Amino acid sequence: MLLPPFTPIEQAHSFLGERGYVVLSPDNLAKQVSLSLDQLNMFKSYWNHLPRDPYLKDGGRYRYRRHASYIVRDSSLEMAPHRAHWQSLDYNALHGGIERWFEPLQPELAQNQHWQQLIIKIAQLLSAIAPSPAWFVEVHPFRIDTSDGIGRPTPEGAHRDGVDFVAVILVDRVGVKGGETRIFESQGSIGLRFTLQNSWSVLLLNDAKMIHETTPIQPTAAHGYRDTLVITFRRNGFQEPPHGQDQ
Repeated sequence: MLLPPFTPIEQAHSFLGERGYVVLSPDNLAKQVSLSLDQLNMFKSYWNHLPRDPYLKDGGRYRYRRHASYIVRDSSLEMAPHRAHWQSLDYNALHGGIERWFEPLQPELAQNQHWQQLIIKIAQLLSAIAPSPAWFVEVHPFRIDTSDGIGRPTPEGAHRDGVDFVAVILVDRVGVKGGETRIFESQGSIGLRFTLQNSWSVLLLNDAKMIHETTPIQPTAAHGYRDTLVITFRRNGFQEPPHGQDQ
């Protein structure tokens, strides 16, 4: 199991802008978002109440998730009306081209001050690299479960998300092996692999520069799972079907 190549917090801006990715330790994520690890750990219980993903085309029953959308301007955050998650086939060959309506976040989480602070502070880090008057943010809490055997965090394989930046935050990892993160230059040959092991470690990606995937997980206990929070940041609006129609 390869350890993550953690980036010093002082170099996060330059590394993300130049290399296209950074990996922050839990302590440095907490520092970046001005929250304690205890405050972040308060979110973990919400992952125990995620509905099953009904859209998996491989027939699997291993993925649970919710979805919410926000608009961040400077230090203000506005929750957008609940909407479908949509990606083009260019970015998601397996599940792209369809509107996927996932259950919304629990209101007590969506409106939690610390939760919103987490999103705002990451957006502010990105604005220091790529200034934007507004970030269109989609939030995806995931649980990959191994009750039926293998669980696949990225069944679509190595991919981009069709946004500007992606944050992949490890929330919890219990009774599993595997789940190796792999990132590759989209226009080059350099690749990197490592395993996020500790809660609140985070991979930040420039989506135009990097392709990413996570390998399948297998159980080492009766009930193994891997919980993540994926937050995407996009300028110029949310991803939408062409002409507002499902394709």
